[in-house]
This record gives sequence, structure tokens and C-alpha cells, in this order.
Amino acid sequence: MSVLDEKRAELEQYEFMMGKSRGRLAVALDTLTDALTMVGQHGVYCQSARQPGKPAMDIQIVVKGITDAKELITSVMEELRQQKG
Repeated sequence: MSVLDEKRAELEQYEFMMGKSRGRLAVALDTLTDALTMVGQHGVYCQSARQPGKPAMDIQIVVKGITDAKELITSVMEELRQQKG
């Protein structure tokens, strides 16, 4: 099943509020936020042996990747908003 089918209701809502491009980016941002939350919860239980109190290195790498992707999406959304306004 396509993400366009799975997220149809969310896409319609955000596309109506923000336009097609920004709406789809907003849904992608929400999806990344959900993934970041789940990985963060997993990181609580998978602690690093070398760095007590920190998640395992693979989890740190995944969190950084998701956070970076969110930052890029946010910057594109802001640029699109400025172009429209």
C-alpha cells in the first residue's frame, strides 16, 4: 500500500491548510517525528556500554539522521512559505 493511500486523511487535511507541497512536507515531518519518538523510547532501554546514560551508538546515529531530515524539511517548508507570501 502506498504512503499516499495510508496517509490519505492526513494528506487531505494538511494539503487543504497549506497547499499540496507544504502539506505533503508537513505529513512527512509528522511521520519523522513519530519515528523519532519511537527510536527515542528504544534508546532508553538500549544504553551504550562505553557512554553510560546515552543511547547505543546505532540509535544515536538514527536519531541524528531523523533530526537532520526534519531540519531540512522545515527549511524547505519555510522557503516555500516565503515564496508564497
